[in-house]
Amino acid sequence: MLNIKMLKPYYVKEDKRFIRVVLAYQYFSLFIDQKLYQFIPMESREIIIDRNRQRVHNVFDIFVFQRGKDMVYVSIADLLQLPEFLSHLHSIVSPYYEEGIEISQQISKEVKELIRELEKNNLRRLIDKAIDQKDEDTFRLLTEKWNQMYK
Repeated sequence: MLNIKMLKPYYVKEDKRFIRVVLAYQYFSLFIDQKLYQFIPMESREIIIDRNRQRVHNVFDIFVFQRGKDMVYVSIADLLQLPEFLSHLHSIVSPYYEEGIEISQQISKEVKELIRELEKNNLRRLIDKAIDQKDEDTFRLLTEKWNQMYK
């Protein structure tokens, strides 16, 4: 039977796609059959969470836990079956989801503003082109559109 005694990240690293919870020796321990085992970073040492899907990406990675000379290998998939592991993990990564949402909303706002500016410049060029070609119908149509959109 597995129980989490402690789960704290050594540090959390993030990029646009992933949140990486990096673990170290003193920060992760389990009770396995009422015996305390300490995490040792032999095979895998991080939990990778996909920001978009909000799911653990590396479910097949193996963590190694040690008690004296005895070593136990536990997959992340096995740990994900434990409700207390999920609650610990959620409390660690939830601030990064919120921060990511704020960043993506800000980027979205900037992109929309950039697109609006490009559309405005394009309409100006089309009006100039209609003037150069002395195309009165196109000029009137485009200036009406300009007046609707920007006045």
